[in-house]
Amino acid sequence: MRKFILLCCTVCLTCLTSCIRGEEFDNNAEGNFQALWSIINNHYCFFDYKAKTIGLDWNQVYKKYHDRLSLNMNTYQLFEVLGEMLSELQDGHVNLFATHDVARNWSWREDYPANFNDSVHQLYLGTDYRIASSLRYKILDDNIGYIYCGSFSSALGDGNISQAMLYLAECKGLIVDVRQNGGGDLTNADKLASHFTNKKLLVGYMSHKTGPGHQDFSDLQEIWLTPSDGVRWQKKTVVLTNRSCYSATNDFVKSMMQCPNVTIIGDQTGGGSGMPFSSELPNGWSIRFSACPIYDVNKNHTEFGIQPHIKVDMKTEDLLKNQDTLIEYARDFLKK
Repeated sequence: MRKFILLCCTVCLTCLTSCIRGEEFDNNAEGNFQALWSIINNHYCFFDYKAKTIGLDWNQVYKKYHDRLSLNMNTYQLFEVLGEMLSELQDGHVNLFATHDVARNWSWREDYPANFNDSVHQLYLGTDYRIASSLRYKILDDNIGYIYCGSFSSALGDGNISQAMLYLAECKGLIVDVRQNGGGDLTNADKLASHFTNKKLLVGYMSHKTGPGHQDFSDLQEIWLTPSDGVRWQKKTVVLTNRSCYSATNDFVKSMMQCPNVTIIGDQTGGGSGMPFSSELPNGWSIRFSACPIYDVNKNHTEFGIQPHIKVDMKTEDLLKNQDTLIEYARDFLKK
């Protein structure tokens, strides 16, 4: 019998690590199933919300997948059952990690148009763009500033952002393109957003699990965006989004929604508003799941994404002309 002990999460904003002692389960198909179902049942944070939005019933999920267990099933069969059970949560932050595979549900982007074409996008960037950490930036030929941020995983400093904004200072307006940005460190997302406001802004709320019950949460805690001490952008800004904007990028868009002179254009973001925690099964497989919900400024869930101010989709006729519909729309919008 192996004791599953660890339930940990590193919170990027506070650098706190939380660990909780768990129950004991046998290292067989039944024990690993019970361990996984119990971890999610006691610590997952979106049960009530997803019961309302997608009809999730975790007890029914238990019966459905427990019936598929057998004493002689092999490792791959067990992984398939457990992975499909987790997929019922429809959460991109929920993953089961084994040495041979990663169970995931990426329907938040796979079930929708990309609204991004890498080859066409590269024509806009060219080869003469500047690089400041994860930012790729240049001045387009109509004097519109353009910043592409494809990830929040790399360290992003105020100096990087300030230098980019100084270079683009003479532009009529600015496009911040975060399409295809699947997230990363919340600290980096907040740092970039902090250069678009001159005053402290309430941008959302967070709560924490306080017990194993599906309704056991702390009171909502306010999340504030503090202005950067570096260069702050004062002109009109467009943020371009698509369904691949997830996790920390979803949070970035949530914050930018509250900044002045900012318009979100493109497709709904992919979502992913739960802070992920992790734990381990008796057989050594790791499980990651959402445990702390984050809300927008109106106390609404953004787990399934954020609607843009202006919905714009990529047009086939534009792609045939090597044009990015969203970038062209943003350029026209900023020049009006």
